[in-house]
Amino acid sequence: MNWFVDTSVWSLALRRERPEDRPEVERLARALEDGEGVFTTGLVLQELLQGFSGPRARLDILERFAALPLLVPDRQDHVRAAELRIACRREGLQIGTIDALLAQLCMRHRLVMLTTDADFARVASLHALRVWTH
Repeated sequence: MNWFVDTSVWSLALRRERPEDRPEVERLARALEDGEGVFTTGLVLQELLQGFSGPRARLDILERFAALPLLVPDRQDHVRAAELRIACRREGLQIGTIDALLAQLCMRHRLVMLTTDADFARVASLHALRVWTH
């Protein structure tokens, strides 16, 4: 299986003291151990770098993410993300601009979203986004 791991899961997994004992973190660990495809994008990397402080944390994140394939959104991804956000709003679901783009990347590349953010599950109930559930 191929995965897109949201910032929410990476944040829990990369905690310095001890990673959170959450099913999403355990699933990420299994995916990495089993050599499954784990993908990211620049926005997730940026959010992590902004959220962790210190040069050691920065280097650790950069080293870990250097091994992951980086998805780069193109013009059409941005157009479709905007359409997704508008469609969700019409359906009574408010999602952020970044979340709409991450969902679009998952749908385009047929990746399963690994996240702790319940908004993505709500998007998946209305659209073709696949979200892992335990």
